Amino acid sequence: MHATRCVIPVIKSPKDYQVYRISPHDTNRLAIIFDSTNANTSLTCCVEIFDVGGQTPPNRHQWAIEMFFVIKGEGIAICDGKKVAIKAGDSLLVPPTGTHLIKNTGTSRLYTLTIMVPNEDFAELIRSGTLLELDAEDMAVLGRLDALMPL
Repeated sequence: MHATRCVIPVIKSPKDYQVYRISPHDTNRLAIIFDSTNANTSLTCCVEIFDVGGQTPPNRHQWAIEMFFVIKGEGIAICDGKKVAIKAGDSLLVPPTGTHLIKNTGTSRLYTLTIMVPNEDFAELIRSGTLLELDAEDMAVLGRLDALMPL
């Protein structure tokens, strides 16, 4: 009997995330957790942060499925003309070719865990934007106030 080989997992905390705003006029930011550059697989996993009133532009993917899990806040999701309210704890799965957008309709920032498989150049699009940082409000939502304080 052969022992199963254990692969050392990659572990990251919010201070390790790279945060981008894709276009200067965008009202959402994406904090990359894992993508093909650090996960050795074709996926993109990020925390998406929507300013009050912020939204993604309407978009679609040819092959990828995209999943949104709402961490905090509330908004609406629109996919192929169907509109649904979303709030913390809700999950949304967008099939390939579904034209969709997420909009923050709440009075505070909206945070989603956003995962796209396969990557379909999503990470490259994110990384083509402006590099930013998570602020104190973001770190509080992600449960890592300690990441802001020096050791």
